[in-house]
This record gives sequence, structure tokens and C-alpha cells, in this order.
Amino acid sequence: MTKGMKMTRRRALTTIGAALAAPAFIRHAHAAEVTLKLHHFLPAMAPIQSSFFEIWAQELSDASGGAIELQIFPAMQLGGKAPQLVDQARQGIVDIAWTLPVYTPDRFPVAETMALPFMVTSAEQTSVAMDTLMREYGMAEYRGMQPLAFHTHAGGKLHTRGKPITSKADLSGMRIRAPNQSTGNMLSALGAEVVFFPVTEMVVGLSNGVIDGCCLPYEVVPAYKLQELTEFSAAPAPGARGLYSNTFALVMNERSYEGLSDDLRKVIDDHSGPALSQRLGAAFDRFEAVGKGVVEKNGNDIVEIPADQIAEWRGAAEPVVAEWQKKLDDKGYDGAAIIKRANELLDQG
Repeated sequence: MTKGMKMTRRRALTTIGAALAAPAFIRHAHAAEVTLKLHHFLPAMAPIQSSFFEIWAQELSDASGGAIELQIFPAMQLGGKAPQLVDQARQGIVDIAWTLPVYTPDRFPVAETMALPFMVTSAEQTSVAMDTLMREYGMAEYRGMQPLAFHTHAGGKLHTRGKPITSKADLSGMRIRAPNQSTGNMLSALGAEVVFFPVTEMVVGLSNGVIDGCCLPYEVVPAYKLQELTEFSAAPAPGARGLYSNTFALVMNERSYEGLSDDLRKVIDDHSGPALSQRLGAAFDRFEAVGKGVVEKNGNDIVEIPADQIAEWRGAAEPVVAEWQKKLDDKGYDGAAIIKRANELLDQG
């Protein structure tokens, strides 16, 4: 055997030895061992897709040496309607779903608590608060699923056509699409004619005149071109809490999670939990700034709801909060403790 042949043989043996010593998910870096399907309801152009989920998918792939492939299906491409997402994850129709608890009212009452009126500061702070609240009180709501993150968006605004909303009087008789049951109850108490349907149906509602406006954060506006369907946006004066924030859950089918190898389950664990909840909240604060920029660029009028009006609106929300507390009590929770804790967590920021 020549000297060159000996060197080649030693290199080959060294390479084989290194490969055998490496973890399985590193050895098979070019062939995914697990393909996970993530289903959500927003269009592919929504920032949650390109600016978060696609990045998260790459992180899972990198951390697993390519063993985990996350396929993302936006706009309900795998079928069904947005309120069915949580059951798609629970039943194993999809591996992971990003969904809103409020789309199945009263089913996840602890998760819905942060969707009460005026229960939001920044999206990041409120997401941290929600994640903590869920881990302290609400994980049993998600039996059969592996919760990966809980978060909220930034505080909602009122986007209308015809006139801006800066007072209770302005709301009288306005047909407003409410984002959730609790906010809808408050808007009804303030004189609005409230309707509710998923965000995916809102463009049609505005286009055909079924509604005069909607209550949403700025971040949703570009995805549905709502800046072209409305003329005014109204938000509470600086320093006040937001009108509302919807809550979100990123959940994984329990069998899909438990079926992973220990190494790959650790990758999921390392890229989920409180840190992911905080990242999602921070991302939604960034998305909010971008959405507001789109509204401004379109020339829509942005107005403030004065502090004295917000104080009156918060008074109108008190019966809504009291009713929610009773609902929590009726379901076996300590409603007063949960609502008090939610407010404490928000005030800590």
C-alpha cells in the first residue's frame, strides 16, 4: 500500500468514526427525519408567516441538524375554518396550529381572560403576562395538546369609514365587527351595533356594507388592505391601556410531540415556552408599527380617543369583567384571583 493510499484510508476511517459518534439528528443533516405541518388562518403575506414562522422553522431545522422540517400552511390551506384549528391539532389532523381561543368562546376561559377589554399594554409585556397566567392557572385547558406558546397582539384600534370614533356618541348606531365576545359586549354597552365573524370574512363585510368598521390592531391592516376600505383609525390617548387584545395559542398535537425522539423533543422544548411567547409578543409590536405606517402612508386620518372618554369606556367594561369573573367561577376557577393576577402581571411592566 502506498503512502498516499494509507493517508486516504486514515482519512476515511476518521470520517466514519466521527459520523458514528455524532447524534442521529446531526448524522442525517440532509434528510429530515420528521416533517411537521403547521396550519394557520392568515394569508401568506401576513408578517406572522414571513417574519416569524419561516424564521422559527429554520431555527428548528438548524438546531436539529435538518432532522425537523416544519411545513407551513397559511390561509387554512389544509381545509376547515379558523375556529376548527385547535381541534385539528388536538385530533392530529395537523401537527401544530396557531389559533385564537376566542374563536371557540368559553372553551378556554383562562386563555380568554387576557382578551377582556383594557387588558393590554404592549404586545410583548401582555404576552409575557399571558404565558405566566396560563402556566399558573390554565394549562389543564389544553389537555391532549402540547402548548408551545401563548401570546397576544398589540392593543386594538377602531378602523371606520364615514366618520372617526372618538366618543361614546360617535359609536351610537355604528355597525362594528367585534374581535371577541367581551369587547363586543363593551361596544354594545357603548351604543354600537355589534357583529362578530372571523377576520377572514371581514373584507367582504366592509366591502358590501354589512359593517361600518372594525376593531383590530394595525398589524392586520396590510394583509387585508383594510386601509383601502376604511378612512379613519382611532386609538386611546398615550398612556392608557389598549382597547383590547386577542389571545393566541401555538399548540402541538400531543402524540406528535411525544412521538419525537428525546433529542428532537428537546429541540422543540428549547424553541418554545416562555421565551417563544415573549418573542411572539415582541414581533407583534414590530408588526404593529409597520401596519400603522401603511395606514399613514395611505393618507387615512389617525385620531386619539381622549382620556376622559377612555375612563367612561372602562366604566362600561366593568360589568363585562364581572360577568367574566362569574363565568370563571362557574367553571371551577377562582375568577377573582385570575383577573387580579392578570392585572398584577400587566402592572409589573
